[in-house]
Formats: sequence, structure tokens, C-alpha cells
Amino acid sequence: MHPELVSEQEYLNHAFSCLEDARERALQLTDMVQVGRGGTNQARFEREAIWDAVATRLAQLEMGDAALVFGRIDQEDGGGEGVGEPHGRYYIGRVGVWDDDQEPVVVDWRAPIAEAFYRATGRMPMGLERRRHFVSRGRELLAIEDELFGDVERFRENGSLRGEGALIAALETARTGRLGDIVGTIQTEQDLVIRAPLPGVLAVQGGPGTGKTVVALHRAAYLLYTNRFPLEGQGVLVVGPNRLFLAYIEQVLPSLGEAGVELATLSDVVAGASISDRHDPEEVSRIKGDLCMVRFLARGVRTRQRPLRDDLRVGYGVRWLRITVEQTQRIVAEARRRFRTHNAARRFVEEEFFGVLAESAGSDLDVEDVREGLKGELPVRQALDWMWPVLSPSEMLNDLFGSRALIRAADPSLAEDEVDALHRPRSTEPESIRWSASDAPLLDEVRAVLGARPGSGGVDAVRTYGHIVVDEVQDLSPMELRMLERRSLNGSMTVVGDIAQATGAWVHDGWGSILDHLPDKRPPQHHELTVGYRIPGPLMGLASRVLAVAVPGLKPPVAVRGDGGEPRFVATDSVAASVVAVVAEESTAVEPGNVAVIVAASQVEEVEAALESAGIEFGRPNRHGLDASVAVVPVTLVKGLEVDAAVVVEPSRIVAEQAQGLRALYVALTRATQRVSIVHAEPLPEMLVS
Repeated sequence: MHPELVSEQEYLNHAFSCLEDARERALQLTDMVQVGRGGTNQARFEREAIWDAVATRLAQLEMGDAALVFGRIDQEDGGGEGVGEPHGRYYIGRVGVWDDDQEPVVVDWRAPIAEAFYRATGRMPMGLERRRHFVSRGRELLAIEDELFGDVERFRENGSLRGEGALIAALETARTGRLGDIVGTIQTEQDLVIRAPLPGVLAVQGGPGTGKTVVALHRAAYLLYTNRFPLEGQGVLVVGPNRLFLAYIEQVLPSLGEAGVELATLSDVVAGASISDRHDPEEVSRIKGDLCMVRFLARGVRTRQRPLRDDLRVGYGVRWLRITVEQTQRIVAEARRRFRTHNAARRFVEEEFFGVLAESAGSDLDVEDVREGLKGELPVRQALDWMWPVLSPSEMLNDLFGSRALIRAADPSLAEDEVDALHRPRSTEPESIRWSASDAPLLDEVRAVLGARPGSGGVDAVRTYGHIVVDEVQDLSPMELRMLERRSLNGSMTVVGDIAQATGAWVHDGWGSILDHLPDKRPPQHHELTVGYRIPGPLMGLASRVLAVAVPGLKPPVAVRGDGGEPRFVATDSVAASVVAVVAEESTAVEPGNVAVIVAASQVEEVEAALESAGIEFGRPNRHGLDASVAVVPVTLVKGLEVDAAVVVEPSRIVAEQAQGLRALYVALTRATQRVSIVHAEPLPEMLVS
């Protein structure tokens, strides 16, 4: 046992006591403003502001079962001036905590003084003489690990892991179906990403197990801490590939004291339309993701800006008022020239339309009188809606895709099979259409072309953010990347992904084709995470054989855990029966951890039926993530998740059913932190045959 374990446990107890005192002080703030009957609006406003502040502070101070303190740094020669302990000692933790004298008991991990805890090395000790790591479970201190700098550190190999014991303990903890934070075990290359400057686009390449997702989330928390103003007002958005993924990561930021970050899929950010998680077939998704859709949709809107086909004559009292085709042609041309968005021009078209009608009867008619007298007449309404209708994105896309003639008019170069791919039956209730996820960027583009409808009450407005974090960016099409650029207030973004795991309809060969579609106000920053923490060496070795064929020349991450169980291959004549047996074995081996059965989409029902018949309880991926200890997950949804054990069923079928089949298999083989079993009746892909 470490000689200071007892004294450090006492310090942790003191820190938790101070934390409880802080919670009590926060609750007492609600008594500062009491508003009874007759209270002023100002008093009510102050009360609401204080209650909001208290709720935010209480959320930051809620630890649950998480460790409050995870390390200590001791500085040389007494450390900084007038801050902290006289001997330059700082305890690093999840949130900042002070005692009754306002002396720091715990320093927030994002504070500048804490940077050395993550960055110091033997060659660059950053003023430290010791770095101490704590291994804790809730309030209980289990172990202490010290790193000494100076003369002792010179004999250590440069670049070793920071707090290796604490890191391995964290890696070997059973998965819960939710992503946990790594705030106590952040490594140097990860910290470089987290603390990178705010402005511009930061692109992070990271293979499986390098922690790119959780690093991106820690970066969001760090940026909110260091740039509270203006980011808290501008907003921070985290975009994930699907709602299962968002459920998986949703606890990370609250555990770091940041509960105000918005988590969304791309479909979620398109307001005013109902969009499902369903994607169109790959060939259709490729068409809809191509930048040619920008011109296609602009032309589609333009086809709704048209002169009348015949002159219009309408009665007004005892007179006939007239407008000719040529006059409406002039109005349409002028509206196109003057206005950037479609809906904004409607009022101009109406004013010109009624102005021409009034002039047709002489100079004694008032235009406003004519408008009031005729705006409810059916022929007038029909004429205006023909010339320049007010449209919502759903109405526009419904009309466009509902007519092969309109599709061809918007882009005469489309092949007949492409026209058929875009065509869909026209709905009589466009606002009730359940659009596919592939339609989301098209609805968003149409919204940008149309602009806000008069009286829409902000529904048509595009919400922008001070910083946007995007995970699995390698799967986004150019049109989807264009959506993200539109929501960036000032070009500040963090985008993370792995080119080797690109399995979507659009496959980017490198980061250049991704960054081309993102804000370019500043040169992009590039970082690469090269160390794999999650996956044991033998499992990474198997996945690397797939990677060498799927993406030749791309290096896999270096696994820090060289040992571990070898992948197991189970050849069988009955896949269903073997899956049942293997799942039972793996569940016992990793208990209380979790097991994911990763299958091709065509085998989901077969595998679920086998498990159900065998009485094995299992879950499915849903809005709540992977709550069950056993889950059946289609390979299309498994990206970004981590489990203790993975049972990969029929690799050959996964490869055959996915357009990027080898990359999908690579994803499936890199989800487990401990064990991988491969069950197959069909011959294995060649690179898996030992």
C-alpha cells in the first residue's frame, strides 16, 4: 500500500465536504429573491435569473459515482506566486472546489495550471517535480501512482504513458452501454487536441480506440470553460451520426459540468420538417449528397417563378382591370433581379401586380384600395400563386420530386434512372411527409433558397453556433458538410473521424475533400491520434489485416496493450445455434460487462429469433443506447460504440452487403475492449484466414 494512501484519502474526504458546502451555498441563493403577490416584474426577472444560475451550478457540482479528484501535481521551488498551497501543490479534479477561506481545494482540469498534469514529460517537466495519479471508485481512493521528474525521470523512456496504472484500470473497467469521460487519464496527444486554439476548423484523424470521440467532447467542455463568453450565448452544437450514438455519448458532457451543449443528428437541425433516421438506397443517397443538388434545387425554385400563361381580366366594381402576360413577365424578371431569396420577393410581386391592375383603369384608382378589394378573389389568388407562390421546404421538395417533368426541367442532364431515383409520389399534405435522412440536406438547401416565409414566426430561421463538434465526419456528403458550414457562426469547428471507417454513400479518400466544404476563414489545424487505448494488441492485429486491404497505406493505431486474448473463430453449420452458445460464453467471460452481436442487416431477425428461443435476454439499439448486457446491433449502427466483447457474425455477408464492405468489417472488429469472436458458416474473407 502507498504510504500516503490514508492521508490522501483524508484530503479527498475534505474535498467532498467542501463540495457539499458549495451545494448548500448554491441552494441558499434561492432565498435571496422572494416574490409574493404584487411583486414587480424586475423582482420576478431576478428570481428567474438566480434560479437558472443555481440550477447550472448544482448540475456542475453533481458528481454521482464519478471521482471528484484524480490527481495531484507538485511544482518545483514552491510553484506559482500566491496561488494554492504554499509548497506549489495542486489537486486536479472534475470541477473547481474552494474552502470557506476561498482557497482552492480542487483545481478544475481545464484551468491553465492543470495543463502540466497532462503535458509534462521527462524532457519537458513544465516545472513539476512530481505528478500523482489517483485510482478511485466514487469517494474511495483505491491506489496511488507517482511519477517523479528531474534526475529520476531522465532514466525513463521518453513518451511513456501518463499514469499508466490509472489508464489501464480505466480501460479494463466494464462497459456500461454509455461512453464515459477520460478526464482523469487524458494523454499528451489527446490534450493537444483538447486545448487547441478555438478559431478555425480543427480536423482530427483517429483510428479505432484512440479516443477521438471522447476527446472531441472534452474539447467542447474545455472551450466552454476557457471561452465562456461568448460561447455560452452563441451555443455549442455536437453532431453525431445517429440517435443511438447520441444516447451513447449523452452523459459525457454533464459529467464534466457542461449540461448546456446541444446534441443532435443532422436531421435534427432541420426545423419545420419531420425527418426519420432512415437513409435512401445508396445510389439515391449519392445523388442527393452531390453538390450538383445546389444548382438543381435553385433551378427547381426558379421554375416556380413564372409569368401568367394568359392575360388576366378581373372585375372591380363596374370596371374591368387587366394585366398582360408581358407585364407579369417583367414583374417576375424584376423580382428575380432584386431579391436573393424566393419568399422575400412575394410582397414585391404583389405590390407590382396590384399596381399594374390599378393603372389599367386609369389614374383615379388607389393601389391599396385595389389590393383590399381584390386580394380575396379566387382568380387573383390563383394568379399570384402561379407567378410567385409562398413555399415551405417540404412543399417545394414535394412538388419537385412529385413530377418527373419538373425534375428534368431542374436538371436536363440527369439520366433517366437518376430521374426515377429522385421521383416519389406527390403528397396532398406535404407538411406531414416523413422525409428520409438523405433528404435533410436538400430540405436545408431549399430553405436557404426560399428564405423565411412571411409570418413564419422564426420557424424558417437557421440556428447558428459559436462552435460545432462533428463526429464520424468521414461519412458526410458534400451537401451535408454544406449544412454544417451554414450553421457555423464564425467558422469555429472541431471535426473528428477516421478515413478508414468511411462506410457511407460518400467515401472520402482524404481530409482534403472534407475540408473543402467547411469554413475556410482560417487555415485548418490538423491533428492525428496515433495511439489506440481501447483495443488489445491481438485484436488490433486482426483488424489491421482488414485495414491493409480496405485502405492500403493507412497506418492503424499503435495498441498500448500488447497483451490480451486472441480473436476466436467459430466455424459452424448452424450460425444461429453457435451464436447462442458463443454469446453465453462471452457474457460469462466479461461479466458484468456487455456483449454486442454485430450482424449484417439481413441477419438481424435470424439472430434475434435464435437468442429469444434460447431464453437469452437481449436489447436492441434505441434512443437509450445499449442498455442491455447483450445487444444485437446491425453493422450500420455500430460505428463509434465500444463494448467489452463483440460477436461478429458472418464477416463475408457484412462485406457483401455493404458498399464499403471491408471498411464496415474493420469497424465491426474494432468495437471490443477485451474479446472478439467470429462466427461463420460461409467462407471467411481471405485476409482473415490465418
